[in-house]
Amino acid sequence: MRYCWLVLIILQMQMSISIMIALLKNINRNDKHCLMNYIDSAFFIVKEEKIVYNIKRDEVMDMCYLDTDIPVELFQRVLKKKIYVDKSMLIDKFNDFIGSEDCYFCITRPRRFGKTINANMLGAYYTQGYDTRELFKDLRIAQTVSYEEHINKHHVIYIDFSRLPDPCNSYEEYISWIKYCLQDDLKKGYGIEKVPGEPIQNLFEKTNEKFIFIMDEWDSIFYKDFMQEKDKKAYLEFLKGLFKTQPYVELAYMTGVLPIAKYSTGSELNMFREYNFMNDTIYEDYFGFDEKEVKELTQQYPKPSFEVLKKWYDGYYKSDGTSLFNPRSVSLALQKGKCKNYWTETGPMNEIAEYIEHNVDEVREDIVKMVAGIPVEVELEGYAASQLQLDSRDEILSAMVVFGFLSYHDGLLRIPNHELMEKFQRVLKRKSMGGVADIVNNSKNVLDATIALDGQKVAQYIEEAHDREIPFLQYNNENSLSCVITLCYLYARNSYEVTREDKSGKGFVDYLFTPKKKGYPAIILELKYNKSVEEAIDQIKKKNYVERVKDFDEILLVGINYSTDADEHKHHDCIIEKYK
Repeated sequence: MRYCWLVLIILQMQMSISIMIALLKNINRNDKHCLMNYIDSAFFIVKEEKIVYNIKRDEVMDMCYLDTDIPVELFQRVLKKKIYVDKSMLIDKFNDFIGSEDCYFCITRPRRFGKTINANMLGAYYTQGYDTRELFKDLRIAQTVSYEEHINKHHVIYIDFSRLPDPCNSYEEYISWIKYCLQDDLKKGYGIEKVPGEPIQNLFEKTNEKFIFIMDEWDSIFYKDFMQEKDKKAYLEFLKGLFKTQPYVELAYMTGVLPIAKYSTGSELNMFREYNFMNDTIYEDYFGFDEKEVKELTQQYPKPSFEVLKKWYDGYYKSDGTSLFNPRSVSLALQKGKCKNYWTETGPMNEIAEYIEHNVDEVREDIVKMVAGIPVEVELEGYAASQLQLDSRDEILSAMVVFGFLSYHDGLLRIPNHELMEKFQRVLKRKSMGGVADIVNNSKNVLDATIALDGQKVAQYIEEAHDREIPFLQYNNENSLSCVITLCYLYARNSYEVTREDKSGKGFVDYLFTPKKKGYPAIILELKYNKSVEEAIDQIKKKNYVERVKDFDEILLVGINYSTDADEHKHHDCIIEKYK
């Protein structure tokens, strides 16, 4: 009996080995981890996920870039996510240009706006290496005329330029690895050997094939410390040689954060059409979520509500002025059921903060105005971030738009939403912001004095802020006064929803403080310029500004006036009343 069991075990092992051999023969894997997922499924049946694409090659060829399964695997993962918004009609847009003279596209957007997801989608759709119809059959692209014409009909070169060899301490190591991978793929796929000194484009020509190039994060190498000016020029020349007027290019799609033109001083890559946040009227629907898409998502996942999501993550604009949301933050909020700041702390935000801190006063003034809710007028058309060494106001503000920290429409700059507002408020607290930081860090005392009904103390704090002689806080209009009030009450935003010029009752209130926590009074604050605090309080009462906060047990009315004719050391007055 014991021997019978032993024979059965041996037979099972042989069957398992046969299964593994069959898998190895029929699965083309670039990634050992992915292969192990398949082996796990075959041996242990621990996964019930449906394999939604089929292998078309007859043998295993460990490709780096040529018809690799990387975009297929990554796009399949996206489709399995809880939150997915169908952007597949972007494919139909590009299908029209395959094989034409106008087949070069560079689309730049801030990080987290869907560039890589779309790159993976395009790679998965076009590749000849795999049958991916199961991935696309339920997407909008499947209903188009061009769908069958191009799905799995093209050789795809997919390169993620942000992936570096290990080690990588120089541009030469970086570009040598990319060239080696391309040469090795063409050798495996077509048996083409490289002659020493032969340019890479010659190898592509020898294949007598045409290729679609999908290149993600093309500009990522520019952020590396080892990159020098000569390296940047060499990189542009490499891309020029690979793409410009090459008959083997059917379509070239590049993504990045910063535009090509701002790196290139000549005509190296002028064949690419560039589309960014400020000039894109054609592909803007495919990067970010619009209001309709977010509303549809909240019907499936009701928490957080659409209104809360809009406050936190809206604030970007399409060319027609309609809303655009940060897609990554919306997705994470719906997955976690909670709005919070999902913007990463590292990277360009810290770099931009340094430019705000150490550069021209104009930029700091603009930021303070926008934190106060005042849009900044600026003409950014024609500007973009050419490098990370930014010198002028226009360059710094342009970089903030490119990185997604500010929104720009109709000549006006704004801080887009609550998520980014939190970031800028933190920047204002940094010691290197000098007098501005001192005012902000004293703002808790201003709020405490307000709640204690100590109008004299509030006026004193505001007077001290004014006396710091920060150039852009010297009052010449009511907006300047508003900036000082915003800084003086910045701490209040921890416990209050603070809105400016909110339509309420019969007019507009300058500041409305709506408590987010129990135990805090609602506050209505009215500013006057060369008038009186009594007029401010009287206006609050006559125009029924309390309508918006009538449900709170305690309401404070605050009137503040700035007088240019007052005594040299007392320009501000403040009175605070409890509403009865």
